[in-house]
Amino acid sequence: MNRFGVDTIRPAVITIDLHRGHLDPAVATMPVQPGTEERTIQSNAAFLKAARSAGVPVIHMLTQYTDVSEIRSNPFWRTRADNPTATRKHVERHQLKGGPGCEIMPGVLDKSYDIVLDTKRRYDCFEATDLELVLRSRGANVLLFTGINTNSCVLATVVRASVRDFAAVVVTDCVDTMDGPELHEAGLLAVRTAFGWTMTARQVQDEVLASLAGRA
Repeated sequence: MNRFGVDTIRPAVITIDLHRGHLDPAVATMPVQPGTEERTIQSNAAFLKAARSAGVPVIHMLTQYTDVSEIRSNPFWRTRADNPTATRKHVERHQLKGGPGCEIMPGVLDKSYDIVLDTKRRYDCFEATDLELVLRSRGANVLLFTGINTNSCVLATVVRASVRDFAAVVVTDCVDTMDGPELHEAGLLAVRTAFGWTMTARQVQDEVLASLAGRA
């Protein structure tokens, strides 16, 4: 048995909200910390290229709301919309279907290879989406997470993955948060304390992707 507690490693990459609504300052309604966008995009682009080369499924989860009522049905989010100092103060304008934010950033999407699931409406990527069906149908048991935000969507999804008995790994240099470095580190600490593993992209390539070489 390997370090992930599974007999055979069958990985899949799940990116979370690598879209313009977080990563394009020109249109972002919930932008990441200024100056971190390009680093996040480039680190994900390089990691996803390596994952594809190893034959690993790449699944992009994209938040998209039909209308504001889907956002306002969450009580906490309503309070953020009424708070001018909250990082999520624009929540009622965030990722409305058809808006400019609802596009995965160029450089991280390979339309000929990747899978895009665009029905994510809550922090937990499993909630009311086809994510688990897609993963189970491909036999995935080790999930490699990248994306935004470390302390909300990434954390919530890792918790759910752990509850669903997947081995969850957060790729530390491929995640970030609009809430700043302290909450980024807090999210990673919560993961490795109780829910899964935190590894750099290089560690994942050396310990996970490299192990797939030559496998039938």
